Amino acid sequence: MRAYRAKVVEPIHLPDRDERVANIEAAGYNVFNLDSEDVFIDLLTDSGTGTMSDAQWAAMMRGDEAYAGSDSFKRLQESVSDVMGFDKIVPAHQGRGAENVLYGVTVSEGDYVPNNTHFDTTRAHVVNNGGKPVDCPVDVAPDDPFQGNLDPDKVRELADEVGAENIPAVLVTITNNSMAGQPVSVANIREAREVADELDALLVIDACRFAENAYFVQQREAEFEGEERGRHRPRGTFLRRRHRHEREEGRARQHRRVRFGVRDDDLFEHAKQRGILYEGFTTYGGLAGRDLEAMAVGLREAVTQPYIESRVEQVAELGDLLLEADVPIYSPTGGHAVYVDAEEFLPEIPREQYPGQVLVGELYREGGVRAVELGEFAFPGEDRPQLVRLCLPRRTYFREHLEHIAETFEAVGEKRDQLSGLEIVWEPPMEELRHFSAELEPVE
Repeated sequence: MRAYRAKVVEPIHLPDRDERVANIEAAGYNVFNLDSEDVFIDLLTDSGTGTMSDAQWAAMMRGDEAYAGSDSFKRLQESVSDVMGFDKIVPAHQGRGAENVLYGVTVSEGDYVPNNTHFDTTRAHVVNNGGKPVDCPVDVAPDDPFQGNLDPDKVRELADEVGAENIPAVLVTITNNSMAGQPVSVANIREAREVADELDALLVIDACRFAENAYFVQQREAEFEGEERGRHRPRGTFLRRRHRHEREEGRARQHRRVRFGVRDDDLFEHAKQRGILYEGFTTYGGLAGRDLEAMAVGLREAVTQPYIESRVEQVAELGDLLLEADVPIYSPTGGHAVYVDAEEFLPEIPREQYPGQVLVGELYREGGVRAVELGEFAFPGEDRPQLVRLCLPRRTYFREHLEHIAETFEAVGEKRDQLSGLEIVWEPPMEELRHFSAELEPVE
């Protein structure tokens, strides 16, 4: 059951089929190029797209828009300290802004950066600063409760190959977005801490979905099962315990949240100066005071039990509806999205013709649903499953929307033998970012 009720509504419109066909063709078969008004159900991302609470809207009214020394920044800083245990933060307008700050002061030409799995902009920022991103996911079994873990032995093997001095940081993304949103265990984060110490490297936690990860830890990891569930669970207490003795950064780009928390004093000073250069002064970071206020409230809301249970359960609900419609999904579902195996759903489309992107285009054409491909199109040359992510914005959609998504998949499935692959006709110079703007056309 949803732990909220609607107080404000926005009308949405499903364009007729001829319009949708024309729209996707005009967009070069890339849904990033679609206008929002032409999308009926938008599952492109949960980054900054969720529905804010009445408490967040109320807090925005007291936003302090001072350039320096903003009271709103102080309230955000208090929320970060209470929930995550970081006393030093560098605000940024978006996650990639934080990545620019972080990797600009840590990564140099010739460096290697291991991660459980890099996502698109993370990978691009490492490359942009002269580094090489290296994915080190754990080899998982179907019954593994933490399929998003980092493999510390793969990190050690990388260090033996390229030299520990060329690894400035070890990254752990929670939850692991590129690996179907699967969670990372606390035990694995400790292992990451150990290997980072061995290499004299920085431990970076990309905490973009920290609350969802904490929820899965609470449910699945024996050390934390059965802990008291209070108003701020899961898990301000758990998060502080995890971070207490660690030297690390955490990046969060969701929920209107803080962007960059840091413990190392020297790194903090370098990050502040780069943040001023690219994001704005240290007490606003490219954000209005009203946004800082909404972030401060949202951070506390994210770790309340009803909120996070409702979110994770809605993702599972969509997964169940798709399974009933015989759609092959990655199981178990994660905390923010359902991932569909496009190669299994469209077996006649070869990988080099982007079956995931074909499916994304057909979801829009058949039902006005916008999703995102996370396969060969988004990550060229990477040996990974050809997934389509259905990312649910927070507190935004209801059961009837989920049913429409499942019905749209059924409609695509009925015509799958009539579909052809796609080929790229234009792409930007940096291939790590090509899925944001590249254009395609059907293969003859």
